[in-house]
Amino acid sequence: MAKRRRPGPDRSSYLNHRSRVEPIRAPDGSSVRELLHPSRHAIERLSVAEASIDPGESTRLHRHPVAEEVYQILDGAGLMELGDERLAVVPGDIIRIAPGQPHRIEARSEVPLRLLCICQPAYRDEDTEFLDPDIS
Repeated sequence: MAKRRRPGPDRSSYLNHRSRVEPIRAPDGSSVRELLHPSRHAIERLSVAEASIDPGESTRLHRHPVAEEVYQILDGAGLMELGDERLAVVPGDIIRIAPGQPHRIEARSEVPLRLLCICQPAYRDEDTEFLDPDIS
């Protein structure tokens, strides 16, 4: 069995650990840890973030005109709205979101819905168009 490596001070721009990244509230309403992004890490063409949505909550309906996204469900269960489709999602599911495709995801379990978000090219706020009113 492999030993668990503890995150230490000898980090590089090639290696990150989720415990070293504070979550922020994203414009879509989710809580996000940006795990790899060209603005801070040795990665050039994509970004990887971990998002969390509280039970009963959802992200805002939005699209990215340029970026292609992939969501991988890690924990919880939810309902993915992807264009005209509604898809029940559970841990292990991987969803491809085409550039320009409207989408949102809702947590439908007793625990937060946690997922990886991979964007290519890397996520930029300027590449997000919200399609519903901001009710915050």
